[in-house]
Amino acid sequence: MQFDMIDRSGTYSVKFEERGRKFGTEDVLPLWVADMDMAAPPCIQEALLKRVQHPIYGYTIYPETYYEAIRGWMEKRFGWKVDREWIVPAYGVVSSIYLALEAYTEEGDGVLIQSPIYPPFMSAVHQKKRCILDNTLCYEEGLYMIDFEDFERKAKEAKLFLLCSPHNPTTRVWNKDELEKMIEICLQNNVVIVSDEIHADIVYEKQHHVLGSFKKIMDRCIILNAPSKTFNVAGLNTSYAIIPQKRLRNAYVAAQYRAGLSNGNPFGIEALIAGYSDAEEWLEMLKTYLSENIRFVKLFLEEHGLPIKAVETEATFLMWLDCKGLKLSHASLIDFFVNEAKLGLNDGMSFGGSGEGFMRLNIGTSRVVLEEAMQRLLAAYKDRS
Repeated sequence: MQFDMIDRSGTYSVKFEERGRKFGTEDVLPLWVADMDMAAPPCIQEALLKRVQHPIYGYTIYPETYYEAIRGWMEKRFGWKVDREWIVPAYGVVSSIYLALEAYTEEGDGVLIQSPIYPPFMSAVHQKKRCILDNTLCYEEGLYMIDFEDFERKAKEAKLFLLCSPHNPTTRVWNKDELEKMIEICLQNNVVIVSDEIHADIVYEKQHHVLGSFKKIMDRCIILNAPSKTFNVAGLNTSYAIIPQKRLRNAYVAAQYRAGLSNGNPFGIEALIAGYSDAEEWLEMLKTYLSENIRFVKLFLEEHGLPIKAVETEATFLMWLDCKGLKLSHASLIDFFVNEAKLGLNDGMSFGGSGEGFMRLNIGTSRVVLEEAMQRLLAAYKDRS
């Protein structure tokens, strides 16, 4: 299957229509915000067209088919049997992180994260006036690993652990041993784990293990997920939490109601049901296309002698680029990409101080766009040489 580039002008796309504000210029090729430039699966398009033909778009409940679609997807894709009552419909994963912080922590409590990390993890902790305990990941020989001695020290001060699995931006898919070790330490220190697993469906060679499938942590965990990254429907603002333990579930739901986030999005509901019911074959073709894009970028950097290393991409449609070989300050690195290469990527420092010297590249686009991006990068590098 070919995933051709689609013109997104006039659709109020953040990626395209916010580039002037974000980068200070409109002439960058936008390869930053984490949605894709490909059409959603045909089954989702058909479901939305069918729903839009009914001319009333009023307040909407979550039907049983919504819950059954999630349960079926979790069992089919990850071998995890989820009870219907564990599922809590939600507006989005980021808002759910805020709700979890409110439900399970108090001001001043310690919250464990692992930087470099998706920026809302840090901003949520700051805005809720909790204390960040940063178990910074160790970057050695192109691979990110967990510093477990540091993790154990900081877990003693933590009330909650915000886990990113698979990890954004490093793309690490945590293996079973790593997850079990983190679980054990959190259990020993009575730490609740909130696991953002929004990228779980786009994993390449490795196997994703849903945190809730580990029985020992079922009563101390909250799983956050959505069809948004999987099927490119982020704008429909439909996600869910899976919370096996009743007391934790009730606390989350109470926080949700206090925030006034209880209504369903009729189009998001239809997209979730259709995607989880009928788009599995489409997803496998998408993953093949994305993996070929990743390979193309990696080989281009190597074959043209660019001093930029692509960290091994284990999951997601985002590549984490080690640009330290360019020997630029971080401010100069950003300037190089924006003003010389005319490329709009995510600044590595936005993921925390450990992201210095890195940039995040979204490869969820057509090959033609990626080819243009790499040629711009090569030309800018040659102009500097």
